[in-house]
Amino acid sequence: MADTSSGHQGLDDLLARPLLKTIWRRRTHRVSRGASVPAGSMSYSSKHEPQPLSELEEALLIAVTGSTGLTMPDRPFEDPRDGKPIMSKPNLTMTGRTAGSPDNAQGTYFFLINDSGTYFLRKLPPAPHEPFTAEALVERARQSKVKVLDHRLDVAEGLRDFPAYLDSNRFLSNLPGTTVLFPVVDLSHQYINALMYLLTQPDGARPTLVDDRNLYRPAGVKKWLDNGFLNKDLKLPLGALGPMRTQIEADLLLQTVMLTAEAMGLGAWIHASLNPPIALGDPKFTKTYGRMLGFTFVTPRWRLADLWRWHVPLPKYANLRSHPVGLADPATGEPLIAAACPPAHASMSDAVDAIVDAKFGTGGTYGDKDVFARIYKEDYGQRYLAEASEYDERVIECARDICTYILATHRRFPAHTDAIHVPGVWLQAHHVEGEYYERFFANGLTDAHRAHDTLWDGEPMS
Repeated sequence: MADTSSGHQGLDDLLARPLLKTIWRRRTHRVSRGASVPAGSMSYSSKHEPQPLSELEEALLIAVTGSTGLTMPDRPFEDPRDGKPIMSKPNLTMTGRTAGSPDNAQGTYFFLINDSGTYFLRKLPPAPHEPFTAEALVERARQSKVKVLDHRLDVAEGLRDFPAYLDSNRFLSNLPGTTVLFPVVDLSHQYINALMYLLTQPDGARPTLVDDRNLYRPAGVKKWLDNGFLNKDLKLPLGALGPMRTQIEADLLLQTVMLTAEAMGLGAWIHASLNPPIALGDPKFTKTYGRMLGFTFVTPRWRLADLWRWHVPLPKYANLRSHPVGLADPATGEPLIAAACPPAHASMSDAVDAIVDAKFGTGGTYGDKDVFARIYKEDYGQRYLAEASEYDERVIECARDICTYILATHRRFPAHTDAIHVPGVWLQAHHVEGEYYERFFANGLTDAHRAHDTLWDGEPMS
């Protein structure tokens, strides 16, 4: 192959591969190099040893979960009906990513699991240029990886049945030689941010938040009903807010990784993960499975009202409402994920203020003029910062009251969804067991799969 800009055959092939062709041929390939499949007359036993992904192959998968530059605030500043200003600064960050996110919340974090250990993938700032060289990709991957376990995240031998693994997944998922990407989503920051955005609606269109787990009473907003800030006839249950759609970004990112692996000629498989509470270390499961990833969990103290609000009958069952709120680096104690609620903040009022400050304070999302000078041409960035409206102080105060109510009433925040959401799926990438697919399937492999070993590993597929 002639010399190319990247200097790597596999990378050059990937950069030239048509997206539509990859989408059209995308199929799940569950069977990794070295795996065996007991399936009656179609049983297959591999003659190969498991073959882990190379550092570059993993680096590409890490890259497509990460940042890709800066987004554009291409939205109106004024209500076209009456010319009144509307809140036009909803983003939590201006950093773009390989998949969309509500209000650019970017709450999804990934863990990478391979034979050498389990790693938290730290979010890096955008690269100064497209990192499409082998050296740049590998270096950024090294910078992002924080080892949290010195072994593959998994349950002990003999415990791979339900509830740890689902059905046949336990025979092919998370095997030696495979790389697994496991997403978790911090919902808490966007929960507060989206709540404030909801409260920026015009007069008469701001809903009254009611608590569907507390007899549909106002959720800390009586003051705002009395002064007319909220519409008493437009009721919105807290339960209807759910995860504020923030969980969607994880699914989109997994599809991006899936397509990238397919285009590289790797096997890829999105499927049910290790049971999320077990994987994170929910106290209900630690006696059997250990602390696993070792997330911090909050367990609300039981009160009599929990009997009808949450159907928790006795104090000994209080851990039914435990939920994860953070994770620290086991080596340094540095917070890797910290939900916008106690214990990371002394109160929910403080948590709301921290999010407002992170957006509008010195060095915050909308406080960094240099970022907007890079987004816009000429002086339009400074015009945007000056002309686009921010939160009315009443919006912030009302959000504080709602969030304070939730924690005081339900002893956790959020109450109707977890602070850290786990989609319950992960993606496994691996070298395919080519002989298995050639033997049994009419279209088991693509040209990318057949060429992979030659292009990426320097040897033809056996």
